[in-house]
Amino acid sequence: MNDQSGWARRIADVLRALERPENMLFIPAVTLAAFWLGGERLLIVVALGLPAFMLLAGLLRARDVRSATAMNPAGTASRHELADILDASLQEAAASGMATACLAVMIDDADELSVRHGFAAQAEILARAADRLASAMRGGDTVTRLGGSGLAVALRPMRRLDLEAMVQIAARLQAALSAPFSVDGAQIYISASVGFCQSQRMPGTDGASLRDAAITAAEDALRNGPGAIRAFSADMARRRTDREGMRAALEKALDAGEIRPWFQPQVSTDTGAITGFEALARWHHPERGVLPPSEFLPDIEEAGLSERLGEVILFHSLTALSKWDRAELRVPTVSVNFSATELRNPRLAEKLRWELDRFDLSVDRLCIEILENVVAQTENDVMVANIAALSRMGCGIDLDDFGVGHASITSIRRFQVRRIKIDRSFVSHMDEDRDQQRIVAAVLSMAEQLGLDTLAEGVETPGEHAMLAQLGCGHVQGYVIARPMPFDDTLDWMARHRSQVSQVARIGTRAR
Repeated sequence: MNDQSGWARRIADVLRALERPENMLFIPAVTLAAFWLGGERLLIVVALGLPAFMLLAGLLRARDVRSATAMNPAGTASRHELADILDASLQEAAASGMATACLAVMIDDADELSVRHGFAAQAEILARAADRLASAMRGGDTVTRLGGSGLAVALRPMRRLDLEAMVQIAARLQAALSAPFSVDGAQIYISASVGFCQSQRMPGTDGASLRDAAITAAEDALRNGPGAIRAFSADMARRRTDREGMRAALEKALDAGEIRPWFQPQVSTDTGAITGFEALARWHHPERGVLPPSEFLPDIEEAGLSERLGEVILFHSLTALSKWDRAELRVPTVSVNFSATELRNPRLAEKLRWELDRFDLSVDRLCIEILENVVAQTENDVMVANIAALSRMGCGIDLDDFGVGHASITSIRRFQVRRIKIDRSFVSHMDEDRDQQRIVAAVLSMAEQLGLDTLAEGVETPGEHAMLAQLGCGHVQGYVIARPMPFDDTLDWMARHRSQVSQVARIGTRAR
């Protein structure tokens, strides 16, 4: 049985070799040789038989491609179908003493691809990518579509399938996708990260186990990409379990209201009046207490929950504005940090407008804080359009961490930035360090020339506060004013702060 299948594969390989375009060049030479060797009779046999032979090769090749890329009408093989294919390969490998493997290919930045070019273009690219991968593999290897933006390759058994061979195969798959795809007249380049698992290193005994191991390796490659290649290891499975557990815990925390904003005030250096609050996420962990963002934001991003977190913080921030208004404690604005993931949402402006209408708040009450390195990413068309749309709506745009990124003056003007936030690293010890003073003075001078407001963050001492006021910084935020606090604490703090500001003003009036 194995000998018969081996001969069948050899014949199929010959047929596939004959159908290659470069071999068409030899047809005239073959027919001429037939005439010299056998006369007209052999010439007729070759002239009629060779095209039929090549047609058969083409039909076999088409059958292989169809089986690789169109496992069902939707063009997407289910995980069960892939597992069945791998089960058959494992059985054949065990009987012949050979080895098999599964590779999973994940398109890098697939979400951005769909945002930029649409879901139809993404689907077309994935279908054509599957065809390219099928063309790059041997007869008997199977290419299938996974859910989402993934493709899988099930290798037919072979004798030499060590780590080096697998890396070479993975690199061949990446090379097959390196040429641009032409979609609606646009040339679209993609890259892919590849994970694989060999049958001799699979964690289980069946095709489903081999499939899942390859997908786990591909997910690890995707996190370390673009263009990464990873072999499955037992540690990956453990880390994946940990990530899934963390994601479940974060989703539960977001749904249960354990993650919510604390608010840090921003005040005018001229009058001392409250000019706004910044919303800063805190996790009220049931066992570990209140956790700062550094303890969970990386996990939020890795779990793909940045947008969900943004929705939660926005809801609580607008709720806080409404409650302050009802308490007749006027707070001009609340500042909310927006991640790059949120800014890539093509419906962001529409979503924010709906939320503001829902709370009956004017658009200018919401300030969007954007990191300087995000503004520097001007090649992302959706992000550019969103920031511009938010500015046109009337939202304030604050450029956060100014001085540590690479935003140009052109970018600042392009996005109609309202205010720049001077990073803590420049504010620290500026009342004692002349170099720090010169840097901050230069930033403030530039902002004045551009007509931008300024806010210094991370102000911790009265000396820093006084120096910033003297240099002309418009607003300050930091521990010298107040630490971030839960919403309920803001009510008492504002009453005390306004009382202090009023008392200072009265004393100043008497002195004059």
